[in-house]
Amino acid sequence: MSVICFGEILWDFLPDGLFPGGAPFNVGYHLHRHGVRTQIVSAVGRDVLGDELLRRLALWGMPTSGIARHDRLPTGFVRATLGAGGDARYEITTDVAWDEIPATPETISAAAHADAFIYGSLAQRSTTTRASLLRLLAALPSPALRVFDVNLRPPHDDLALVRALAHDATLLKLNSDEAARLAGEAPTGGREEAHARALAAETGCALVVVTAGARGAGMLRNGEWYWEPGRAVQVSDTVGAGDAFLASLVTHLLGGVLPDAGCLARACRLGEWVAAQRGATPAYDATVPR
Repeated sequence: MSVICFGEILWDFLPDGLFPGGAPFNVGYHLHRHGVRTQIVSAVGRDVLGDELLRRLALWGMPTSGIARHDRLPTGFVRATLGAGGDARYEITTDVAWDEIPATPETISAAAHADAFIYGSLAQRSTTTRASLLRLLAALPSPALRVFDVNLRPPHDDLALVRALAHDATLLKLNSDEAARLAGEAPTGGREEAHARALAAETGCALVVVTAGARGAGMLRNGEWYWEPGRAVQVSDTVGAGDAFLASLVTHLLGGVLPDAGCLARACRLGEWVAAQRGATPAYDATVPR
């Protein structure tokens, strides 16, 4: 399997240290740990933060050729504040390298041979990056899984843009609050199935996945709804838990061995495990649910 993760890579400035992050970076890390050939397409500055991100990827054995280096724009970072329950709030810097991700001949060629392409909404705040995304989507083979990972971070939460991008997806993943917003309702919880069905009807996307934190997650596929309840863990922080969930889900959907309910359950277990660790890309050991 070959998967491309497109969008922001950056540093999460947490109260207890700096951690590599950005949803595409996090998803790519967990895909790689599951044995999936993964390429991240993004951009960093020619600075020490960019050097270190590339060094981490190289140490993990992941390719870095899809990551552009900018002389003018710095590597991105986010200041994350953790709440009492480990939930995170983010302050995202602007005018950074991933605001200008190029579509190069190499990345277009990689897209033409990909089994899945994962893209988020945050990096589409930039028209330059958005144009590159559309070029890569156009290069994908028709059977490729097109995964749109919605990430509404005010003020970068243009709902009209998200709806437009969702029409290009074959898998739409979002959390329960985001699903409620897009469905035009208050985020009260408990209406994940209704919101998934509404979004599937609106976008034409046959596969809609809604995560609901500790309550679990649901998946609507071709009109069939599956729900996997969450299991209690001692939360360290929730940074990257949804990204790990998505990586596991894509791995098992592409693998074609587990039924849909089994794919959803495996994804929930990995998300819970990451929530019990510090940071979005913890080292894997024998306790990791596969």
